[in-house]
Amino acid sequence: MKKSIGLMCMFILGVLIMIGCSKQTNEEQSESTPETLNEEGFPIVDEEISLEFFARRSPQNGPYEDMLVFQEYADMTNIKVEWDDVPQDNFDERKSLELASGELPDVFYKASLSQTQAVEYGSSGIFIALEDLIDEYAPNLTALFEQYPEIKSSITAPDGHIYALPAIIELDAARNEKFWVNKDWLDTLGLDEPTTADELIEVLTAFKNDDPNGNGEQDEIPLTERNLYSLINTIGGSWGLLHQMGNTINIENDEVQFWKTSDRYKELLQFLNQLYSEGLLDREVLTHNQADYMGKVAAGKIGMSHIQANDLNDQAKEWEYIGISPVKGPHGDQIQPSGPIARDFGTFAITSNNEHPAATIRWLDYFFSEEGSIMFRYGIEDETFYYDEEGLPEYSDEIYDDPRGYGVAIGDFTPYPGGGAPQYITEYNASGINPPAVQEAQKQLDDYLPEIIYGPPLFDVDTAEEVEQIRQDMDAYYNESTAKFINGDMSFDQWDDYVSTIENMGLSRLIEIYQEAYDTQYKD
Repeated sequence: MKKSIGLMCMFILGVLIMIGCSKQTNEEQSESTPETLNEEGFPIVDEEISLEFFARRSPQNGPYEDMLVFQEYADMTNIKVEWDDVPQDNFDERKSLELASGELPDVFYKASLSQTQAVEYGSSGIFIALEDLIDEYAPNLTALFEQYPEIKSSITAPDGHIYALPAIIELDAARNEKFWVNKDWLDTLGLDEPTTADELIEVLTAFKNDDPNGNGEQDEIPLTERNLYSLINTIGGSWGLLHQMGNTINIENDEVQFWKTSDRYKELLQFLNQLYSEGLLDREVLTHNQADYMGKVAAGKIGMSHIQANDLNDQAKEWEYIGISPVKGPHGDQIQPSGPIARDFGTFAITSNNEHPAATIRWLDYFFSEEGSIMFRYGIEDETFYYDEEGLPEYSDEIYDDPRGYGVAIGDFTPYPGGGAPQYITEYNASGINPPAVQEAQKQLDDYLPEIIYGPPLFDVDTAEEVEQIRQDMDAYYNESTAKFINGDMSFDQWDDYVSTIENMGLSRLIEIYQEAYDTQYKD
């Protein structure tokens, strides 16, 4: 018995020593600087070093080791990256194995790390804290954090550390979905752009009944969206509903308000139910997938839809689509929902195995500068892009004319296609996703953007598990009920029962948790 107790005590002591060593190593690496490190300019290190990056490879991406951007950057920095880039379909499984193994890479890149993973593996010492490294060696990220304080707030864990970094999307046009309307159909029917919810119904009714495509058939789809979330999020602004903190939340007078059970949300659902029942809203909007939706876009039978980019004009070449302002709702609300500046959380994390954390953060920081962001998105001047007459970067004709599609062509030399990369998108470096038609559409929205949108908060592990438990059932019931209210499977006579069910699933506790997160992470 005494021997067993002694062995148990030794085991516990060993675990505590390992944890302590891990945290000590974390702190030492966060503060250490290799003797060959140059604190500014290139090369980053005088003597070549190698780093192992574990990365997600999107379908549009070629092998990372063959990418022109990284080959050129290795010569500039004297840092050789050994890439383990895993195809997207198998990435989550491989990521879990990497995190559980004792053989960690130096960096997780384009890694789709969740807030919970960042906090869990950061607090346990697998990921190192980045804030001191950023302050000392990452002037571009530091400047962006100062310009947009909500970025740092949204990526700081409850223990005060930053364990993973996001993409930073400064360009408004890349953070919201434009409200596109078929201008040719308006002109054919002698209609003006709708400015109110009532006028929207009038225009959609004319699109449905008056044969604007001129083929003698009633085959037009007046309004469609990609999915249920897009439908609620885009039109919800006309009822004053936003998605703050990554949830169905409005922030009013520093108070977190979930609107799942609000009267405004009920009114929005009644409006959408009217559109659905009158055949003005695509009957398949609640069930179709992305491929189905894009097929409808290409078929040119859509009167209105919300899309971030210029897909409607690019795909439905028979018609011209223009962007319009959000319609004014019954209470005078006219808000354009938008995403947070810090997008794609968990794109980049440094592990405790990394012997060169300062050089690594310098390696990343360049891509958050104007010059580096152009290189990341456009490649190498005179090889993959050129500067146009206005001094803006533009892809070469060979990229745009690639028979595989220009997204795949770009993915051969940079990893940003497919999303989720640590990158910096601005008006200056985004001509590929911000052509003139999109810029004009964005102008219709600029006056209606929220002052600030907060990203999802980071919770400690126990709170994250509690939130997940509540939200798993609540969100499933909310989504199911929302669809049924819209298609008529649930009567609005059942609204009170719906509200009671949501409340009994832990709504008050969820409000309490998010309010505390807002007060500690975001509130001035």
